[in-house]
Amino acid sequence: MKKILLCVVGLIAWIPASPALAEKKYGPGVTDTEIKIGQTMPYSGPVSAYGTIGKTEVAYFKMVNDRGGINGRKINLISLDDGYSPPKTIEQVRKLVEQEEVFALFQTLGTAPNNAIVKYTNSKQVPNIFIGAIAEKLGDAEAYPWTLPWNPTGVLEGTQQAHWLIKERPKAKIALLYQNDDLGKDFARGIKIGLGNQAAKAVVAEATYEVTDPAIDSQIITLQGSGADVLVMAGTPKFGAQAIRKVYDMNWRPLFIVSNTLSAIESTLKPAGLDKAIGLISASYFKADPEQWSNDPAMQDYLSMMQRYYPDGNANDGTNVYGYIAAMAFHEVLRRCGDDLTRENLMRQATSLKNVAQPMLLDGVTLNTSPTNHHPIGKMYPVRFDGKHWKLLNDAVDK
Repeated sequence: MKKILLCVVGLIAWIPASPALAEKKYGPGVTDTEIKIGQTMPYSGPVSAYGTIGKTEVAYFKMVNDRGGINGRKINLISLDDGYSPPKTIEQVRKLVEQEEVFALFQTLGTAPNNAIVKYTNSKQVPNIFIGAIAEKLGDAEAYPWTLPWNPTGVLEGTQQAHWLIKERPKAKIALLYQNDDLGKDFARGIKIGLGNQAAKAVVAEATYEVTDPAIDSQIITLQGSGADVLVMAGTPKFGAQAIRKVYDMNWRPLFIVSNTLSAIESTLKPAGLDKAIGLISASYFKADPEQWSNDPAMQDYLSMMQRYYPDGNANDGTNVYGYIAAMAFHEVLRRCGDDLTRENLMRQATSLKNVAQPMLLDGVTLNTSPTNHHPIGKMYPVRFDGKHWKLLNDAVDK
């Protein structure tokens, strides 16, 4: 009997635990009731217009928490100001990682700020999910396995815009104006890639500006003098508004193409003057205009969230829609983690998205990632501003 009992005990010890009894796996910043997340945002500084993105994302997760959280856990999103200053970004991210011990970073905003922290976060193996930057190199899965961008790359968008331009203006004389960082440089590089063999002849002038510059009037005057009949610009809202206004007031009427980062009606076009923005060309991948999509059920959900959780925010600002969509996507990744809330599993889930649809993305735009593809959005649509709304022009261009 003793031998039989010992055999039974041995068998019981050998039988693996069922999934229901499996031990929960947690990384830093995670408990049975909370997931602590961090981010930096430019609540001050030269691109403070983007600060509202962070406020929208904080509001979104307040709504999620009121509804029970994600898999029973509340999301504690700590959003810190970095003023769009890379040294400040480094300081704040170190605070989030080493003092707050966050589980992950989400939507840290800005190309230059993310360039400043990417080596640090990867050396610490801290996931930085859906960063707000268009630099192609930040999605280099081999070099930066713990970083995952959100925005379509500047190269993708620039290439698409050039393909559209070749069809519309095959003999165009193009002037490029862009922010002197990877945001602007990648977009300009995409334009030249899209132009192909025509680039050397078609691009007749280039000018750059620093994000700390007070104005860009002199650059625009110089570009006008080049004889260009097409102006292509990539940058941030303050300078986009300046350029749109200056070009119009100079009575220069080139075909004016702007990057998606300059397309927000509330933060760029209205400060410039909507009448001065008529005819602008840009590209889009989400329902950025709440007025235009007001009958859409997903847009109505967004507007309800803004009214209750961010009443001081401008619900019509496409910049806030951007923050809302990114938060929805991160919500889905966290949901997929279940109770395996380790940093390794977070990256596994974030890099295994297959044709994931989000109701606020334009038709045909889905999220796709893999261990070797860290750019989830690979499709955009060319659009034209008619004085009130951005109107789709034709089919999207895939990456």
